[in-house]
Amino acid sequence: MFAVSSTPAPRPAAHPALAGVGRALPPHRYDQETLSAGLRTLWGGQGVERRVDRLHRAVSVEGRNLALPIEQYPTLTDFGATNDAFIRVGTDLACEALEAASAAAGVPLAALDALFFTTVTGVATPSIDARVINRLGLPRHVRRFPFFGLGCVGGAAGVARMADYLRGAPTHAAALIAVELCSLTLQHGDPSVANLIASGLFGDGAACVLATGAEWTPRRPAALGRDRPRPRVVASRSVFYPDTERVMGWDMGSGGFKIVLSAGVPDVVEQNVGADVDAFLAGEGLTRADVDRWICHPGGPKVIDALQSALGLAPEALEPTRRSLATIGNLSSASVLHVLADHLDETPPDGQGRAMLMAMGPGFCAELVLLTW
Repeated sequence: MFAVSSTPAPRPAAHPALAGVGRALPPHRYDQETLSAGLRTLWGGQGVERRVDRLHRAVSVEGRNLALPIEQYPTLTDFGATNDAFIRVGTDLACEALEAASAAAGVPLAALDALFFTTVTGVATPSIDARVINRLGLPRHVRRFPFFGLGCVGGAAGVARMADYLRGAPTHAAALIAVELCSLTLQHGDPSVANLIASGLFGDGAACVLATGAEWTPRRPAALGRDRPRPRVVASRSVFYPDTERVMGWDMGSGGFKIVLSAGVPDVVEQNVGADVDAFLAGEGLTRADVDRWICHPGGPKVIDALQSALGLAPEALEPTRRSLATIGNLSSASVLHVLADHLDETPPDGQGRAMLMAMGPGFCAELVLLTW
């Protein structure tokens, strides 16, 4: 007779750790009024000047960084030119974010075993992660996982998939890079409300999370010599909402990426997120009351309000998310990683507790990631 026993749940220390986060923003920064004025000029004669001002004020963004100087945008009249700019600037920002994450984590680039990459604002073959490997001299045997099309959910989904990988390869170190240059998708000849909102809401930037498996050991004594607590990825859940393709995404045409952005996004969030989060937490033996911090993607003021309502949160719970939106706009997949970095910066040396990292995006879908310190 053989005794049969269930496998014990992994101890917290057995989960992959988020060792460091790096951020990168292009140097061309403008306040919202300057950007609105430039777009009023670009769309002059199309009768949308007043709508530009009204919609840009409504998105609660105070300023953003752009991939290019503002005066260059009127010259970008075809997809080839904008995509070339995406590859050039995107590679620069990806390298900057990865190097910053490596420094924050104390993990040298030579120790990386896998590189995840996500974007939805440009295309490249080979993808930008290959260019990063060449420029920074990453190991020749690094495993590459480029993702395209996840949009705003890409940062949270990328963290979850990277953690999945590290559970299967616990001695490895991996990095996720998110690069989004949303300004390069601007459609000059499209005065639709969706395009006008996008022109006021989305910004440009990149972020990188470097993670280590539970059995990863430094290859030099100084590595991982940081005092700040490192959150560990305990569990994740993907949620897909059938027949919602037209809630958010892109239509592709001769001019490149044309935004699909339904006014119903906040309704989808408010109607579904509460029950989905509760079901996910219940599977871990937890409730919302057990979550100390909410690391949420800043989709826009109405989406943030819907999250607050659906989850029954106090206003201050999403203050870092609102602050990120106001300061740099919605960076699509990179945004939730910027919010994560803000939370890590504010974690005291003896910090502990649980956090929910979450985002929603094209599909329409959600990604929920449970972290613990």
